[in-house]
Amino acid sequence: MHTPHFDAAGVREFVARKWDEEIVPQLVEYIRIPNKSPMFDADWVKNGHMDRAVALMESWARAQPILGMQVEVVRLEGRTPLIFIDIPAANGGRDDDCVLLYGHLDKQPEMTGWDADKGPWIPVLQGDRLYGRGGADDGYAIYGSLAAIMALQAQRAAHARCVVLIEACEESGSYDLPYYVDHLAERIGKPSLVVCLDSGCGNYEQLWCTTSLRGLAGGNLTVKVLSEGVHSGDASGIVPSSFRIIRDLLSRIEDEDTGRILLDGLYVEIPAERRAQAQKVAEVLGSEVYDKFPLLSGMVPMSDDLAELVLNRTWRPALSITGVDGIPPLDSAGNVLRPYTALKLSLRLPPTLDGKRAGELLQDALLRDPPYGAHVSLTLEKASSGWNAPALAPWLEAAIEQSSQDFFGKPAMYMGEGGTIPFMGMLGEKFPGAQFMITGVLGPHSNAHGPNEFLHIPMGKAVTACVARVVSEHHAASLRGETTGVAANPGNSYADTHRACC
Repeated sequence: MHTPHFDAAGVREFVARKWDEEIVPQLVEYIRIPNKSPMFDADWVKNGHMDRAVALMESWARAQPILGMQVEVVRLEGRTPLIFIDIPAANGGRDDDCVLLYGHLDKQPEMTGWDADKGPWIPVLQGDRLYGRGGADDGYAIYGSLAAIMALQAQRAAHARCVVLIEACEESGSYDLPYYVDHLAERIGKPSLVVCLDSGCGNYEQLWCTTSLRGLAGGNLTVKVLSEGVHSGDASGIVPSSFRIIRDLLSRIEDEDTGRILLDGLYVEIPAERRAQAQKVAEVLGSEVYDKFPLLSGMVPMSDDLAELVLNRTWRPALSITGVDGIPPLDSAGNVLRPYTALKLSLRLPPTLDGKRAGELLQDALLRDPPYGAHVSLTLEKASSGWNAPALAPWLEAAIEQSSQDFFGKPAMYMGEGGTIPFMGMLGEKFPGAQFMITGVLGPHSNAHGPNEFLHIPMGKAVTACVARVVSEHHAASLRGETTGVAANPGNSYADTHRACC
């Protein structure tokens, strides 16, 4: 069947109209729903917010005029729901090839520090920005994915079969997702291209594709010294402080002066290609490498070498303390030597480091020989491996470059991300022959997970259009036989081999 030449102007117009008339209003309603990921809402089933978010997206998806589309909410017992959308090939595309488009709908918790006129569940539209939790991370994914496919069908352009997966557990480490991948394996098929709309961008002026993602080992470190608090004037100098002990334990894994992680086993050799890409990112972004963060006046970054900062963020381990317990707020803190101190550790890992091994190293370093015989425990909540992208196939590299030129007028850029998307590592193992386009709208100051998170609407439109272009080029490459050779790994079930994420 003859298919018309890709009409970039037509796609741009279609996508812009879809965003303005439908997607932005949908995201406004989505932001209002406090559907926090299960790790942050133990009563998520009872509270019903996740079901509300699923229903909102499901209803919109079902109403879209996509040929032959099947929309289903899949529910495995005891697990978060998943939206599964199957779209047959159209206009001469191949049903024996497949594009998998991924996103998630669960959200991070509220966080403090929002501006007075904003809030996590209060959608605020200011200029090109839509403020509120989850719009950019990652509520837009289902809308952008379907809008890209609709833009192709509107001009009768061909595309292969497409599968859309929207999970509800990503912010908790995607521990439910392996079970759905197993459950839906036959229906998913063997994708030769995976598109993920849950990543970042260095600026809002060109298409950015993610080349790597860090892993994550984290959990709760607790030091107990007393069965109850006692008068600090009576006990200090005799009973060691739980805070001092926990500070001492952290010094086993992190240099308190530089932030450098001290465990050699948590480092990997950084590939030369990734070093070269980091250098190019530094040249393009300049001080935007760190200016995008809300640093206080007088604060400086951890290095004046911009390329090294990029590598620190993407290929080196780093520790953050993201929570604390056992310490009362200042206005209710008495003169008491407290019985315990607990910290939530978030240790980012190099992309190619085994997450399970990293968790074991962390436990060994923190639990051996506890000072003063204190009761020390480390409950690991996450031990997830990262991901390093396979080499780009020539057709995909060309498609990404062309899409950036079409819809931004600038070349595409490639950069690792400091965050973790467990699904990428899972799919990389499941489909070792697949190509990956990992992109997103989380750019400077968008502040995912923090206060005043926003979605940059023009970036959302442009990324959607770029996805349409790449899906179209995937069809052309498929006809040329350039997307073949994709096979699923045999062996144990996917869930059985990924329990470290749980």
